[in-house]
Amino acid sequence: MAAVPEVEIDADGTFKYILVRLQRPGGEERRDIVRGTKAAEFHNHIFEKVNPEMEKLGYECECLGGGKIDHNSKDKKIRVFGLSTGYGKADHSVTVEILKKKYTDYEITWSDDKK
Repeated sequence: MAAVPEVEIDADGTFKYILVRLQRPGGEERRDIVRGTKAAEFHNHIFEKVNPEMEKLGYECECLGGGKIDHNSKDKKIRVFGLSTGYGKADHSVTVEILKKKYTDYEITWSDDKK
């Protein structure tokens, strides 16, 4: 599981994201990952890309919810907010903890704001 990057998001801009739980079929080990991109019009477009990639590696995927990320690499700030109409709101506090592992020198915040 360590081979799967915890975070894959666009370098800049505001875009949709999902929080995905990976697990081996029948296994105890779990890992939550964050995926987000401007290329996705809807949250399910992200899941439809991630799920087959993870299945090839032998993982089951469960989407835990979604929202939006506002990523400003110049100011080193990330804001997590909003929700997914289809998947519901991800636990943004979990998302922020995962993002902090990759973006150690960033100010990362979250809120329940819609915009």
